Amino acid sequence: MTHNKTPDQHLVINIAEQTLTVYQQHAETARYTISTARNGIGSQQDSGCTPLGKHIIEMKIGGSEPMSAVFVGRVPTGEIYDDELGTRHPNRDWILSRILWLSGLEEGSNKGSNSQGGCDTYDRYIYIHGTPDTEPMGIPLSHGCVRMRNEDIVELFEQVEEGMPVTIVPN
Repeated sequence: MTHNKTPDQHLVINIAEQTLTVYQQHAETARYTISTARNGIGSQQDSGCTPLGKHIIEMKIGGSEPMSAVFVGRVPTGEIYDDELGTRHPNRDWILSRILWLSGLEEGSNKGSNSQGGCDTYDRYIYIHGTPDTEPMGIPLSHGCVRMRNEDIVELFEQVEEGMPVTIVPN
């Protein structure tokens, strides 16, 4: 399988705007409304925050799964999310449809650890993933991940490759 890794393609996640933008060379090719962390910006382990800085898509998960497939621990459960399932499990942090697992590139900032402890995006399981359509977009509500509409994450998943740069900026 050949990967057409285009170093000219990258994603920018803007916390203030709550958007994820796809760039090809320097031209915007797609923009999605997202939801980042309710707790704001940060990279420490267990902070529930969305980390800033330079990342890559380390792993793409769920490409053959149906829309709204439910994942637990990055494994499809066989469930398909619907309102009834959501009502039965009100406290689950739903990870649906597709997962783009991010890995930080900046040692001591979003990779490895620093004086406050672990700050590793990959070890914190920070993903770009689908969420129930009942969840609002454009408002920070996640536990650290970047949430997207299911249709949007499926569309984005097809446009990206493992190793693609992702930059998370405050504004």
